[in-house]
Amino acid sequence: MFLGSLRSPSTILGSWTFDPVTAALLVGSLVWYVWAAGRFRLRTGTPYRGTKPFVLGLGTVTLALVSPVHRYSGLLLSVHMGQHILLTLVAAPLLLLGAPVTLALRTHTSAEARRWFLRVLHSRVVRVLTKPVVSWGIFAAVLWGTHFTQVYELSLEHEWIHSLEHAAYLGSALLFWSPVIARDPSPVRISHPARILYLFLAMPQMTFLGLAIYGSDQVLYRSYLSGAAALGISAIGDQHLAGALMWATGMFLIVPALGFVLMDWLDREEREAKRQEARAGSA
Repeated sequence: MFLGSLRSPSTILGSWTFDPVTAALLVGSLVWYVWAAGRFRLRTGTPYRGTKPFVLGLGTVTLALVSPVHRYSGLLLSVHMGQHILLTLVAAPLLLLGAPVTLALRTHTSAEARRWFLRVLHSRVVRVLTKPVVSWGIFAAVLWGTHFTQVYELSLEHEWIHSLEHAAYLGSALLFWSPVIARDPSPVRISHPARILYLFLAMPQMTFLGLAIYGSDQVLYRSYLSGAAALGISAIGDQHLAGALMWATGMFLIVPALGFVLMDWLDREEREAKRQEARAGSA
């Protein structure tokens, strides 16, 4: 493409991509969730409270993997970093706020289906993966391992590796956020103070990752040299922007999460106080 066409608004807005597997997963997830939420409403007479965040989460995944963000992530590291931030720090917590496992348990009438769900939830593999030390460690390992190994360059050269990288980001982020959001049943539960500590410990590792990328005086990923040049942008400047994005969003998106945990904690304490008052009144 010519320089002008790559940077023109019409080209950017027209750069949506289509992957049949991604499209099938997104549409299938949306159709199932809307059907299940509708079934829940028919049974209970009340809307399922997780519908809005879940749909927003799917919309965020669509923005990251189907919109021009995906197309230009192969040209600019900063866009690629933004794509990863959308998947790990925005989409994952929104999807978990939708409590899809709880919805499945409440809407499937088959006792065998519910038993299967519960067997999976309490399996040894899930017990290990949902331990906070493990989920935190997997998330950190995926972030650092993909950015400072050959995986990143290979993902830019091979689309199937790029797709696996996205699956690793979203999957590890779902594990990471699960003990924080705690909307679905889980074999491992941690207290609200532990959740706050868990999030505090995540901030430095994302900050250091951003600073490591920002502070490098050499282009870390050679594939971006041609992409940045085609857009008339400095590759090292683009790299500095990518590092700054990771550093800044790691702080600014974790802080609201800390607020969420704090408010959830206060709400739980208030509900517990009301239950105790009710017991005392009926005694």
